[in-house]
Amino acid sequence: MNVNVINQVIILSLMMVVGVFARKKDIITKETEESLSDFLLKITLPAMLLTSFNYNYSEKMVENAETIFIYSAILQAGLILFSIVLTLKNKNEVKKVLRFIIIFSNSGFMGYPVLAGIFGKVGIFYGAIFNIPYNIFMFSIGIMIYTGKSDLRTIKKVVLNPAIITTVIGFLMFLFSVKMPYTLYMAASTVGSMTTPLSMIIVGTMLAEVKFKDVFSGFMVYYGCFLRLILAPVFTVIILKILHVENLIIQICAIIEAMPAAVVASIFAQKYRADAQLAARIVFMSTIISMFTIPLVTVILKYII
Repeated sequence: MNVNVINQVIILSLMMVVGVFARKKDIITKETEESLSDFLLKITLPAMLLTSFNYNYSEKMVENAETIFIYSAILQAGLILFSIVLTLKNKNEVKKVLRFIIIFSNSGFMGYPVLAGIFGKVGIFYGAIFNIPYNIFMFSIGIMIYTGKSDLRTIKKVVLNPAIITTVIGFLMFLFSVKMPYTLYMAASTVGSMTTPLSMIIVGTMLAEVKFKDVFSGFMVYYGCFLRLILAPVFTVIILKILHVENLIIQICAIIEAMPAAVVASIFAQKYRADAQLAARIVFMSTIISMFTIPLVTVILKYII
């Protein structure tokens, strides 16, 4: 598995380089980047998620899905408390950014491609289940971290998000052994297969806009990366081992939590007047450093689980 993970991270990194090059050369403009993000979130990602549920009913998979759903919620709640302890001494605007980054990883844009590379289609299946509580927490508690209050309109948008809707539809199809017609499945599967390269290219275009001379300075950037890339997955493994969760579920949850900071961290920081520059720099640096830490986390998981 180790070689497979390293190869997968290298492949994803090369895809990001394509995005950086395309953005630097204005082949992909800012407007194009936003359109591609919409296309990914509303078309290719839902297609990939829907086809990932095209399995025959399995009682064991249903049991694992229920377990991942429950432990995803437990982990988010635990990381919320963990983030309070780790940021007690930080200034308020910095604290907001660090807390959000500790709790929420880039489980969508980078999580699904990495899970697919390590576990195959079943990794996407379980990742989709994990991300249901994750998204609900991110657009409720996540916003409260920045503003001190929840935004019910935003929570409603999350519930009606195409990825959430297709996950629910796909899981119901799996439960009742409803298979997609071959031609429809192949069309959706082919469109869904665009998600991985497209997501990494979009991440690359985002990274291309960060000024290199500013990004590498400041202790808080590296502290944020350490919290996100090392402490969050370590915390995940410890909690799940204490709860006697089976190894496959620990691996999936830990790898999701080993992803870099969620891109939306910088978007929320700018919108809600936190330290947006710090958030953007941590998103950038954690994405770069994760090329090395993700394989490291998978190697460690192999020996401790």
